[in-house]
Amino acid sequence: MLDKILCIDDDPITLMLCKKVISKAEFSKEIDFFKNGEEAIQYFDELKDEKNKENKITPPNLIFLDLNMPIMNGWEFLDVFSDKDYYLDFPNTKVIVLSSTIDPKDLNKSKSYPMVIEFLSKPITKEMLETIKSTI
Repeated sequence: MLDKILCIDDDPITLMLCKKVISKAEFSKEIDFFKNGEEAIQYFDELKDEKNKENKITPPNLIFLDLNMPIMNGWEFLDVFSDKDYYLDFPNTKVIVLSSTIDPKDLNKSKSYPMVIEFLSKPITKEMLETIKSTI
């Protein structure tokens, strides 16, 4: 079981489904939700500030990331998060793109980000989580 995961998606139904499936699968002890990439980056900025104060806050082990969101989409989030300031501070945080897109260009683009370990189609399922458990 992972300590903490993030779900970044603007669709409340997807977020609700993620919460239920993750809970039933006993996949993670803690789940945080964000509606866009900007909210998630703000969260990581807060974690960095706390880390500099030497408080023990556990960063997420895994992020489920949607691509198509308002304000800051998944690609923009990955561009910021792959910057050395984040990547060096959170080297153990991995990303799984969870999207409804079927464009092969998106799959290939996701492979260019070192923290992305998988590209899956929505909706998330218990079977997907079982597969992920065996690879993490």
